[in-house]
Amino acid sequence: MSGTNSPEAVKKLLENMQSDLRALSLECKKKFPPVKEAAESGIIKVKTIAARNTEILAALKDNSSEVVQPFLMGCGTKEPKITQLCLAAIQRLMSHEVVSETAAGNIINMLWQLMENSLEELKLLQTVLVLLTTNTVVHDEALSKAIVLCFRLHFTKDNITNNTAAATVRQVVTVVFERMVAEDERHRDIIEQPVLVQGNSNRRSVSTLKPCAKDAYMLFQDLCQLVNADAPYWLVGMTEMTRTFGLELLESVLNDFPQVFLQHQEFSFLLKERVCPLVIKLFSPNIKFRQGSSTSSSPAPVEKPYFPICMRLLRVVSVLIKQFYSLLVTECEIFLSLLVKFLDADKPQWLRAVAVESIHRLCVQPQLLRSFCQSYDMKQHSTKVFRDIVNALGSFIQSLFLVPPTGNPATTNQPGNNNSGSSVSAPANSGMVGIGGGVTLLPAFEYRGTWIPILTITVQGSAKATYLEMLDKVEPPTIPEGYAMSVAFHCLLDLVRGITSMIEGELGEIETECQTTTEEASSPTQSSEQQDLQSTSDQMDKEIVSRAVWEEMVNACWCGLLAALSLLLDAFLCLLAYSIQGQSVMMISPSSESHQQVVAVGQPLAVQPQGTVMLTSKNIQCMRTLLNLAHCHGAVLGTSWQLVLATLQHLVWILGLKPSSGGALKPGRAVEGPSTVLTTAVMTDLPVISNILSRLFESSQYLDDVSLHHLINALCSLSLEAMDMAYGNNKEPSLFAVAKLLETGLVNMHRIEILWRPLTGHLLEVCQHPNSRMREWGAEALTSLIKAGLTFNHDPPLSQNQRLQLLLLNPLKEMSTINHPDIRLKQLECVLQILQSQGDSLGPGWPLVLGVMGAIRNDQGESLIRTAFQCLQLVVTDFLPTMPCTCLQIVVDVAGSFGLHNQELNISLTSIGLLWNISDYFFQRGETIEKELNKEEAAQQKQAEEKGVVLNRPFHPAPPFDCLWLCLYAKLGELCVDPRPAVRKSAGQTLFSTIGAHGTLLQHSTWHTVIWKVLFHLLDRVRESSTTADKEKIESGGGNILIHHSRDTAEKQWAETWVLTLAGVARIFNTRRYLLQPLGDFSRAWDVLLDHIQSAALSKNNEVSLAALKSFQEILQIVSPVRDSDKPETPPVVNVPVPVLIGSISGPGLSRPFVRTDSIGERLGRYSSSEPPVVTDELEDLNLWWAAWNTWYRIGSESTKPPITFDKLTFIPSQPFLTALIQIFPALYQHIKTGFNMDDLQKLGVILHSAISVPISSDASPFILPSYTEAVLTSLQEAVLTALDVLQKAICVGPENMQIMYPAIFDQLLAFVEFSCKPPQYGQLETKHIANAKYNQAEWVALNYVPFAERSLEVVVDLYQKTACHKAVVNEKVLQNIIKTLRVPLSLKYSCPSESTWKLAVSSLLKVLSIGLPVARQHASSGKFDSMWPELANTFEDFLFTKSIPPDNLSIQEFQRNESIDVEVVQLISTEILPYANFIPKEFVGQIMTMLNKGSIHSQSSSFTEAEIDIRLREEFSKMCFETLLQFSFSNKVTTPQEGYISRMALSVLLKRSQDVLHRYIEDERLSGKCPLPRQQVTEIIFVLKAVSTLIDSLKKTQPENVDGNTWAQVIALYPTLVECITCSSSEVCSALKEALVPFKDFMQPPASRVQNGES
Repeated sequence: MSGTNSPEAVKKLLENMQSDLRALSLECKKKFPPVKEAAESGIIKVKTIAARNTEILAALKDNSSEVVQPFLMGCGTKEPKITQLCLAAIQRLMSHEVVSETAAGNIINMLWQLMENSLEELKLLQTVLVLLTTNTVVHDEALSKAIVLCFRLHFTKDNITNNTAAATVRQVVTVVFERMVAEDERHRDIIEQPVLVQGNSNRRSVSTLKPCAKDAYMLFQDLCQLVNADAPYWLVGMTEMTRTFGLELLESVLNDFPQVFLQHQEFSFLLKERVCPLVIKLFSPNIKFRQGSSTSSSPAPVEKPYFPICMRLLRVVSVLIKQFYSLLVTECEIFLSLLVKFLDADKPQWLRAVAVESIHRLCVQPQLLRSFCQSYDMKQHSTKVFRDIVNALGSFIQSLFLVPPTGNPATTNQPGNNNSGSSVSAPANSGMVGIGGGVTLLPAFEYRGTWIPILTITVQGSAKATYLEMLDKVEPPTIPEGYAMSVAFHCLLDLVRGITSMIEGELGEIETECQTTTEEASSPTQSSEQQDLQSTSDQMDKEIVSRAVWEEMVNACWCGLLAALSLLLDAFLCLLAYSIQGQSVMMISPSSESHQQVVAVGQPLAVQPQGTVMLTSKNIQCMRTLLNLAHCHGAVLGTSWQLVLATLQHLVWILGLKPSSGGALKPGRAVEGPSTVLTTAVMTDLPVISNILSRLFESSQYLDDVSLHHLINALCSLSLEAMDMAYGNNKEPSLFAVAKLLETGLVNMHRIEILWRPLTGHLLEVCQHPNSRMREWGAEALTSLIKAGLTFNHDPPLSQNQRLQLLLLNPLKEMSTINHPDIRLKQLECVLQILQSQGDSLGPGWPLVLGVMGAIRNDQGESLIRTAFQCLQLVVTDFLPTMPCTCLQIVVDVAGSFGLHNQELNISLTSIGLLWNISDYFFQRGETIEKELNKEEAAQQKQAEEKGVVLNRPFHPAPPFDCLWLCLYAKLGELCVDPRPAVRKSAGQTLFSTIGAHGTLLQHSTWHTVIWKVLFHLLDRVRESSTTADKEKIESGGGNILIHHSRDTAEKQWAETWVLTLAGVARIFNTRRYLLQPLGDFSRAWDVLLDHIQSAALSKNNEVSLAALKSFQEILQIVSPVRDSDKPETPPVVNVPVPVLIGSISGPGLSRPFVRTDSIGERLGRYSSSEPPVVTDELEDLNLWWAAWNTWYRIGSESTKPPITFDKLTFIPSQPFLTALIQIFPALYQHIKTGFNMDDLQKLGVILHSAISVPISSDASPFILPSYTEAVLTSLQEAVLTALDVLQKAICVGPENMQIMYPAIFDQLLAFVEFSCKPPQYGQLETKHIANAKYNQAEWVALNYVPFAERSLEVVVDLYQKTACHKAVVNEKVLQNIIKTLRVPLSLKYSCPSESTWKLAVSSLLKVLSIGLPVARQHASSGKFDSMWPELANTFEDFLFTKSIPPDNLSIQEFQRNESIDVEVVQLISTEILPYANFIPKEFVGQIMTMLNKGSIHSQSSSFTEAEIDIRLREEFSKMCFETLLQFSFSNKVTTPQEGYISRMALSVLLKRSQDVLHRYIEDERLSGKCPLPRQQVTEIIFVLKAVSTLIDSLKKTQPENVDGNTWAQVIALYPTLVECITCSSSEVCSALKEALVPFKDFMQPPASRVQNGES
């Protein structure tokens, strides 16, 4: 109070007092003079005190009665204004503590009077309060009077006064007890006598108490009296009192001053004797009352519980138990039992709520609970109070779910609740709370259709009650649904938390003590209410006692907790895991407002999620608890795993954790759904949650087998549910179960066998799920497990435990039955990784792994096939040596199957390359492979025999190693007929290269299979495909690939394959003939091959047909002779001196050498060292050649036979084909010439003729033909002539009987000669002349046959020169045929297609005649040539007097050259024919003479220009004719008169004709005058004149005796006529006339005498 003791304060107080007194004196001046006087004397008194005393305040206090007196009088006036002034002044004095006990008494009495008069009630209360709080002068009666005054004011009619009075009473009661506490503090130093508790001591016995304590005692005692409705002892003057107010006061005293009751025996006595019975008595209506029981049934009406009293009683009880438990052990037992009873279902709802709040207050005090346990539960014959409390809470919660609360409206307003004013609607169908229009979820429990929301109540560990604080309520409040359950739930949580922390704390203390005393470590602790309570013997007693208590507590609460929490857990888990009936409900643990932050919002895991789910940090806590539980007690969870996992799954779902490698869950990068929101708090927590989750499943390795199976089953069924939900939509599925199956499998790898089948079986189902994400993870899990299983260090290792290895690999194989490409991709990636890591140690697992690659089907997409193929490539490049040889066949099959895939061409081609690599591997490792396969074969054979079955494998009789080769060949064979041309080509090349390179490794007998099962089978298929291939044009290939026109139809592409295949087979037949011929049915194979060659050659495709012929040539060993290394030193037909060879072979011949060596000795030795090789006899060989000839003939006749009808598509064989065909003949002929007869020659002739006749298409002609003007033969024509040449040479050296073939050859050649003028017809085909063909149109062009015909003619002449005398040639009238043939071009002469033709014909005729005529004369008598002479005469006639007109552009030199040819012919007649006229038929000679006669007269032509005319008249020829005629006419050798007559006759006709022409000319000349005569007449006269001069020359040359006299006479008679012509005007005629007249000079001689003449 230093503030009121300072001089300034004292000075101020004195001033105020004086001013107060002045004011009072002023107010009372008129009305109340005595008061005025008292006031004035008071002023003087104050001044006096101030002047006389140094301690002013003490002096004032001593004189306070007098000082206060004026103010008390003022109050007595009862004037409001004065009263207020006085009360203020009194309060000022009190506050400075200058009021003595007496003065205080006076003041209280004065206040009482004012109270009774109801004046200034609030001011009164204020004054009392100031009086009692500032000092301790008021005691005993005064104090009690003051308190009663306050109580009385509490019950006025004015509400404000009442409330103020109530507050004042509360404060005054507190002050009384505070004084006592202060008093105790002051006397603490004095050692008190030990208090003896007197059980029956009188309640008035307060003599031992100090003053303040006494007041407090009296007050508390009277409060009890009042509450009990008895008269008070000390508080005299009380008029009325309420029980509620009394209970409140009692509670506040007990709560605020517990030490008073604990330290003072008197007060303890009051507590035991007064308070407890009072409480028990007041509780009775609540105990007896049963809700819903009808009053009629009970004899006396039951008093209803009254909320205000009941609630206050419970508050009192809470305080009693909390503060005075140690004093009131027995009473507390009763109270606790009552509390438990109040939880019964038949009690009113509000009663249960306040009871549960009271219990909550106890549950947050673990030490108190511990005391209960020690005091009751652990004592014999005592109520198990602690256990009852826990059980009661459990039953209470259960009853809420099992018996829904009645009469509770769904919607209530709770003004007292902390979300006051908000409407909490909890309809059981929606689970929504509407606040401010937004939609949020109300957290709740739901169990069997009962829906109880959870309300946010308190912070954990504190019990903040709602209804125990409703002191202003008279009517029982409406309890919101779920409130009581929420509090009960919190009781349990706080109970568990409290016990746990208490035990942990105490354990910690004990440990600390132990460590200080002993060095031993204490037993481990576990932080959960399920304590591992094992006492250790060497611990101290304290610990043993503590442990006993802990055990009792845990045991006591265990059942109740479990019952309640498991029910809630059920409700909680059900809600957490599913959305029941479409409700999205989520468990949210209660927490106070400050902590209830929603940390995550997400969609519930449901088929059709509605709304969102909010998680608070409590949910996360809940999850952690669940994880801990599962972690520690997984072994006993059994089927409950299902529930635990479902819950975890849902939480994981809402938090958006996604599986990552190994099955751990990591926060997903992309948050699912629009409604998912995670706060940063959770985001940081996620890795921790993820870790705990992983640890839970890692701990599964410590579970026993049965528990592990429970866990796996639960995960599988959870996964099945997730699969069901994911059907029919492609939303993100829940992958929790799959991920955890993976994690569980990975950590249990050491005992994987026991869980492998259910685990992988389920994952395989997942892999088939339509939802891509779901199956992707199924596959991820499965492949990860397989990889982990294979890399795990098993005991015994996998290499010794094949069964386990196959078990691990089996699911990989089963994945092949799934059609989803993404799964197959995963499967193949897994295979690739297995190969890369375990490839060397797969052993018996190879068939499975290879099977997986081979199971990829064509329709499964490019990337799949590519991945599978990658695996295969890896196998072929790296692992062939490490795998069992029995798997090699599978590798071949798989590689082959990739070749057949049509998705990706490159893969097919590369797989063919792999087959080549495989074959190489077989070759290099042949011996090893063979040994291993034979060993395996023997074992299998034995097994098969034991079982009594036949060993069945492809190509069976062949040895296993050969079978491997045959499988390889068969695979390549299949690829050779693939639809894609590139694959066919590559496969074909590889097949034939492989057989070529490695075929020598095969057993000899296996070749039979190669030929029939592989090669011919392939040829058949190719032939079939080629003949049925589509002729439609293929548009350009994909992208920008252009297809060449030679490959733009399927047919053309197949043609290439056919070519390749046929060539390959032919090559094998050629190079391996020494191997094949000894096989039994070589001739049959030969026939089949020839048949294939024939059908190919006759196919309507130039490329195939030509190639077939090349193959034909190859098997006949015409072309590409065998390489030196491969060529047998002896042809197979010749017997070899075998023994020498065999002797040189070292080692037994039966073992096949693997060195690639092909010398004949090696080959022969390979069959058997004991027998000489089988060398086929010549006869058989001849049969082969004749078979070849027959094939050749069939090909030739079929291919060259003209088609019946022609259109654009008609197939006509190409020139190269025909050329090749004909070129085969000479070589073939060499082998068959011994038996080649006339028939065969006839057949050959037909083919040659037809082949030559085939036209070519206009677009090919520029390449085949030279330009028309060049006289060159085409290769076909060359070949034909070569063939004939070969024949005629063979005939030439052949035996006599072959020479009858000459005429046939002549016929053939002459037929060709005819082509020069008359090209051959090819069926009905119209061919154009090459000069007129347009190259861009599909026309057929006849070849230029002239060069060919001319060459043939030369050949004829040559041949005739050699063979003219042959009997056959003479007999068959060859010469006549030659002449007859030559007559055609000779008669055409200028009309021949080529000028050279007739010239060659003439020269040939001359040559032939020069040889043939002597032969003909020789055989004149036999008549064999009779028919030839007329032919010859006609030929001369047609040639010399041709009807064809020389071309206009013929030059003079040309004309002269042609004339000289004519002259040559006449010379031939004069030298070779006429001299031998007597051997020649007369008719023929006559014809010749007539012809010469005709030639000797100039024939005229009207078309010559004048300058050329003299040359063009064939003067030389005429001359020659004349001369010959004359020579023949006048020769001595005329044998018959007839001949002479003919010639003379001819001369006279000629001369007479000349005479006539001259006469006519002279006449015409005379008549014409100046006009020139017609051109032809002039020409004629010139001819005649020239003829005359020629005749005279001839006559002169002739022997005179040969000339008839008449002739001379006729010649001379011409002279006058000639002279007459001199007058003619034409210079040409004149010059001719001059020439004609000059010879007449010889006739000019003197006339001889007649004598002489007569003599002559």
